[in-house]
Amino acid sequence: MKAALAGTAGSLVMTPRLADASSPAPVAESPVGELSADLTKLSISEAAELVRKKKVSPVELTRACLAQIERLNSALNAFVTIMAESALAQAREAEAEAHRGKLRGPLHGIPIGLKDLFDTAGVRTTAGSALFKDRVPTQDAEVVRRLKAAGAIVLGKHNMHEFAYGGTSVVSYFGAVHSPWELTHIAGGSSGGSAAAVAAELCYGALGSDTGGSIRGPAACCSIVGLKPTYGLVSTRGVIPLSWSRDHVGPLTRSVADAALMLQAVAGYDVEETTSQKVSVPQYSSALRAKTSSLRLGRPRDFFFEGLHLEIDAAIHEALSLLDKLTAGVREISIAVSTNRSVTDAEAYAYHSEWLAKTPELYQPYTRARLRAAAEVTALDYIKGRRELAQLRQDVRNVFASVDALITPTAPIPPRTIAEASADDPVKIPRAPDLRNTAPFDINGLPTISIPCGFTSAGLPIGLQISGPPWGETLVLQLAHAYEQATNWHKRRPPILTGTTSRTGSHETTTLATLRTEPTFAQTSLRTSVSISDQEALHRPARRATGPAARL
Repeated sequence: MKAALAGTAGSLVMTPRLADASSPAPVAESPVGELSADLTKLSISEAAELVRKKKVSPVELTRACLAQIERLNSALNAFVTIMAESALAQAREAEAEAHRGKLRGPLHGIPIGLKDLFDTAGVRTTAGSALFKDRVPTQDAEVVRRLKAAGAIVLGKHNMHEFAYGGTSVVSYFGAVHSPWELTHIAGGSSGGSAAAVAAELCYGALGSDTGGSIRGPAACCSIVGLKPTYGLVSTRGVIPLSWSRDHVGPLTRSVADAALMLQAVAGYDVEETTSQKVSVPQYSSALRAKTSSLRLGRPRDFFFEGLHLEIDAAIHEALSLLDKLTAGVREISIAVSTNRSVTDAEAYAYHSEWLAKTPELYQPYTRARLRAAAEVTALDYIKGRRELAQLRQDVRNVFASVDALITPTAPIPPRTIAEASADDPVKIPRAPDLRNTAPFDINGLPTISIPCGFTSAGLPIGLQISGPPWGETLVLQLAHAYEQATNWHKRRPPILTGTTSRTGSHETTTLATLRTEPTFAQTSLRTSVSISDQEALHRPARRATGPAARL
C-alpha cells in the first residue's frame, strides 16, 4: 500500500491501483469496541444532545468515526483523504470549549465529511481527478468555513465521480465507490463517497453538490436523506464547479432533522459569491414540528412516472397512499420539464478547456469524451439554453398556486451494478436514467429532498423525492420529516454494518468475515493517522446497462 502525506500533517491520501472496478477490497479487521459502534449509530441530533449534556465528548465521537473508517473504508472506497490528526485537534478544541460552557450550536463537536470538490485550506482537493491530485487550496470554501465556525469536525474528503460529471461515482481517479447495501453496486453519483460514508456510519453527515441530482441520487442509492436547496441559498464559492448556472450545495444525513441542522449552518447570503441570493434564513428545525394536514400535494405523472421499475412503482404508490393520509390529499398535476444539457455542457467545457487541451491524458476516458463532446455546443445553443432555464425558473412558480409540494420517485430504476455502470457510453443520448428524475429540479432550481421509502426484493434502496416552491425548504423538510416519522425505512442499517452483504447478481450471501483475507492497509494508531487502501484506477468493460428508456 502506497500512501503519501499531503497538505496538513495527518492527512493521508490514496494512490490508485489497477483492479476490477466491480470487486470491493476486503473489509479490514479492526478492534472497534462496543462503545465506538454505539456512538457511530447516533444521529447528529442525538450526538449533539450528548455533547451538550457532557455525556460524550467530541474526541470520543471523532475516535469512533475514525475507527469505523479504518474498518470499512477499504471495502467502500468512500474516503480518499482522511484528516485524522487535524480532526482530533479540532475535537480537543471543541471539547475544551464545551467544558468552558461555550457551545457553538448543534454541530459543535460533530464529525462530518466533505465531497472532494470543496476547497480545504492546506489539504488537497482533487474532484476525483488525476488532474488535481496535487492541488492544495490556500483557503476553505465558504461552506467549509461556516461548518467549522458552527463547531463541526472535518474528518476528511470523500470520493466522487470525476469533476461531478456523471451519476455513478464509478469514474474516479481513486476507483469506484461501493454501496454499503451491496458492495457490487454503485452508491450513486456524483456525491457517492459522501452517501456511502454517511450510510455506513463513517461520519454523521456530509456536504455534497448537486447539478443534475448528485446529492439526491446517491441518497436514494444509499437509503439516506439528501437535500438540494433552492438555487442561490447556499454559497458555491470555493467549490470546484461543473455548471455555474445549476450547481447547488447541500447536506447528506441519516435523518431529516439532521439535514435541517446542517442546512442551518451553511445557508445564507455570501456577498462574494455572484450566484448567492439575499434572502432571510428561517429556523429550519422549527418547521419539523409543524402539522402537514393542510398541505396540498401534486403528482406530476408525465415524465417522472414513466418507465418505472415495477418495485419502485409499487413503493412510490404506497408512499403516496400514506402521504394522502398525512396531508390534504394528492392530485395529478403537470409541470414543464427540460432535458436540454447545453448549459451544463458548455459551462463544464468552459471551465476545463485549457486543461483538456494541454493535459487530456489526466482525465478519465469517460470524462474526457464527455468534455470533448461538450466542446461542440455552440454559442447560440448556450444562449437559447440560458433563456430557457430562466423562463423555466420563472414559470415553475405558477405550479404552486394549486399545490404546495410535488412528489416523484427519486430514480426510475434501482441502483445498478458497478460493472453495468462501467460500460456506460459517455456520449450516447439518452443516457442511463440514474439522474432522469432529479435533473429537472436543478434546472428549475427548486428545493428538493430525497428520503428512503422502501427496498426492492433484492435489498436495494428506493428513494422518494419531495420538491417545494422557491425558498420553500421549511415546507419540504416539514413534509419529509412527517413521512419519515410515519415509517421505519430510515431505521434500517446496511448489511455492511450488520455482518452480511447480499450478492444480488448471483443470489449469494457473503459474510464480511469471508472478505477478510489479507489486510489491505496498515492498522495505525487513531491518535495520529488512519491509513486507507489502494483502490482501482481503471475500469474494465462490462455488459451494457439495461433499464427503462431515459430522456437525460
